[in-house]
Amino acid sequence: MSFTPPATLLCDFYKISHREQYPAGTETVYSTWIPRESRIPGVDHVVQFGVQAFVEGFLVDYFNTNFFERPEDDVVREYTEFLEATLGGVHTGQHIRDLHRLGYLPLEVKAVPEGTLVPLRVPMATVENTDPRFFWLTNYIETLWSTEVWHSATAATIAHQYRTLLDAWALKTTGSTAGVEFQCHDFSIRGMTSLDSAAKSGGAHMLSFVGSDNIPGIFHLQQYYGADVRKELVGTSIPATEHSVMCAYGQDEVSSYRRLLTEVYPTGLVSVVSDTWDLWNVMTSVIPALHDEIMQRDGKFVVRPDSGDPVDIICGTWWDPKKIHPMSVPTPENKGVVELLWDEFGGEVNEQGYKVLDPHVGAIYGDSITPQRAQQICERLAAKGFASLNVVFGVGSYTYQYNTRDTFGFAMKSTWCKINGQSVPIFKDPATDVNKVKKSLKGRVAVVQHGAGRMTAVDGLDEETEKLYDSLLKTVFRNGVPARGQTLQEIRDLLASQ
Repeated sequence: MSFTPPATLLCDFYKISHREQYPAGTETVYSTWIPRESRIPGVDHVVQFGVQAFVEGFLVDYFNTNFFERPEDDVVREYTEFLEATLGGVHTGQHIRDLHRLGYLPLEVKAVPEGTLVPLRVPMATVENTDPRFFWLTNYIETLWSTEVWHSATAATIAHQYRTLLDAWALKTTGSTAGVEFQCHDFSIRGMTSLDSAAKSGGAHMLSFVGSDNIPGIFHLQQYYGADVRKELVGTSIPATEHSVMCAYGQDEVSSYRRLLTEVYPTGLVSVVSDTWDLWNVMTSVIPALHDEIMQRDGKFVVRPDSGDPVDIICGTWWDPKKIHPMSVPTPENKGVVELLWDEFGGEVNEQGYKVLDPHVGAIYGDSITPQRAQQICERLAAKGFASLNVVFGVGSYTYQYNTRDTFGFAMKSTWCKINGQSVPIFKDPATDVNKVKKSLKGRVAVVQHGAGRMTAVDGLDEETEKLYDSLLKTVFRNGVPARGQTLQEIRDLLASQ
């Protein structure tokens, strides 16, 4: 974080007063973290991701550094002076003093394994206090939890949506999914709200792909998910130009491309942004002038268009051969980047009957990509007889920033209390919520697996009946101590197996 507000005040103002509002004798408050709906058509399961990083990063590290390891009087004074100045009244802060003296957060967090595809309206996690003096703490952290966790799970789910889509097209047009792990490349960092959000969504992307320009995302996975770039492929990229580089050469693009391909990068992969002035001139004049240099290189030259309609640029405006008049002379725009590369460099027709570009050339489009556009591009390429893996998709803020907590309706809601030693199931069910999106579960909850792909929530439980179920919700944090975390590879394997 770029700043460090008091750990005791990482919440909405209204959370401050809830402690005194609960019924007298309240001992335990139990809440669920749950995706309630999907605003993305066809997506009805959400990837559980981000709880482990939140537990270690905030419930342990942040609170230890900014609360428990600081002088008691300082944190209490900080709390009371701020509230008296902003809310008015007298605030003794005795509950804050008591918490500081305890020395840890008296909470238990249970969660299904990270990487699990969780159906809508099934809890990913539960939270409850372990010390009756701090019943107020469960929902006190709701604000912080919601702020920090929803984006990770949302980004992981959208990345998985891309992976599912691209796996299917690769199987159809190449007979294999080999290479799909590189086919979605994360360009989102500059479009995120902060480095912290970029790191979390970037890490989420790499559950399904390894192509990424999001370096903070790799460090996020190393810090919280046991990843190690020295021992495994976490995320990777290739040398690539930007418009400032191309502009610096002037408009003699044959010379600039030649220097890049023969002097700067005589071998290996290199991506060159190709629409600084006129993409179609590059495709029909510049690249043909460098045909021999490209074909003699030990490596791949990747064309990167960066503006226009992604579908038309990659596939052309005449994407359906059946609609082309036999006497027509197609323009470069009609053909699109992939067909123009085929015309110049050729390739092979695979066993599935689809064209695969010569390995010396390829294409990537990295602007305004969405799952819907990726689907359209794959459809149109297939209609023209080209395999889907001829193009790589650069995904950015259109994918990972154009979302909210309501993309999957994430909410933390209390469903059970213990009051004066008695089990009290609680729930909400607003009559005005006609679609029943906000209707909560009731009582304590178990998450159970009924064979492959059938996961359900069993609610209406109490402390004793909950023990009758082998719930997928397992303790990941208790009384200041996180449980053994999952590694990136374990999470990737679990996600890929579902």
